[in-house]
Amino acid sequence: MSHSIAILGASGYTGAELVRLIATHGGMEITALGAHSKAGQTMAEVFPHLRHLDLPVMSKIDEIDFSGIDLCFCALPHKTSQGVIAALPRDLRVVDLSADFRLRDPAAYETWYGNPHTAVEMQGEAVYGLTEFYRAEIRAARLVAGTGCNAATGQYLLRPLISAGVIGLDDIILDLICGVSGAGRSLKENLLHAELSEGVQAYAVGGTHRHLGEFDQEFSALAGRDVRIQFTPHLGPFNRGILATGYVRGEAEAIHAAFAEAYAGEPFLRLLPLGQTPSTHHVRGSNFCDIGVAADRIPGRTVITAALDNLTKGSSGQALQNANLMLGEPETRGLMLAPCYP
Repeated sequence: MSHSIAILGASGYTGAELVRLIATHGGMEITALGAHSKAGQTMAEVFPHLRHLDLPVMSKIDEIDFSGIDLCFCALPHKTSQGVIAALPRDLRVVDLSADFRLRDPAAYETWYGNPHTAVEMQGEAVYGLTEFYRAEIRAARLVAGTGCNAATGQYLLRPLISAGVIGLDDIILDLICGVSGAGRSLKENLLHAELSEGVQAYAVGGTHRHLGEFDQEFSALAGRDVRIQFTPHLGPFNRGILATGYVRGEAEAIHAAFAEAYAGEPFLRLLPLGQTPSTHHVRGSNFCDIGVAADRIPGRTVITAALDNLTKGSSGQALQNANLMLGEPETRGLMLAPCYP
């Protein structure tokens, strides 16, 4: 049986990544591609690397007939997704890749995204899409809210340690460097090659990054108390990938053991031997997340690191992983592609 799939926002990076992954899935057929400025164009015109695929022409979202669609991926910008999803048929299963349904508290959404939520009645319905920690809820969900790519990386590093009680909660520091595709495909001056290449820059310094809303929500719920981490993201001169480095108070052996227990049997979370550190090179184009643990020279301090591809495990791969659960497919279907190296 093949599931009929629609992708809204197909002309963006995450939309193209969804097409790339679904092309090898075998149990899904893309029957509708929604776009705005690129409506009327073929996928081959917008993304020539996908020219070998037989795909529908991109159309305006309001021109799509959703009556035969089994699941819709919504890869639209935040503030746009909520209105579009609210207008979709109520029996249509949806995986949203935007930020619009990640935060359970409408007031928190307004704080971090600067405008009131316009589909508040749907926020309570949405299931947070960090697959490894919300599987049961995702299987039964109609609407799944994909995580932020930075938020996913940080949570893979910290959730098991908070749950196991092996780290201090009041002095967690997380640095992260993300490839430029994490900023989307829209033209921006600071993302021009001459502006970005040969340099690295911190941004959203001092606790202003929107993914902190997800960290606050998830870590505090896990700990049963308020947990606020110190987080600084950086923009790197490479296309795709995230490398996160966390500095925590706790013993390296206990931290490594907590990861080993939490991620035993997880197909996409690869714990490295104690003392080894991951690289974005080793996860590029894949749905894997590699995790490393190393003792710091300061007694009782440990450095933890994680690498994933922001477009795959951080976004579109995670979305497909969730869709597999929602449709009763094997969770790994279409996602066991080996990383692309070098």
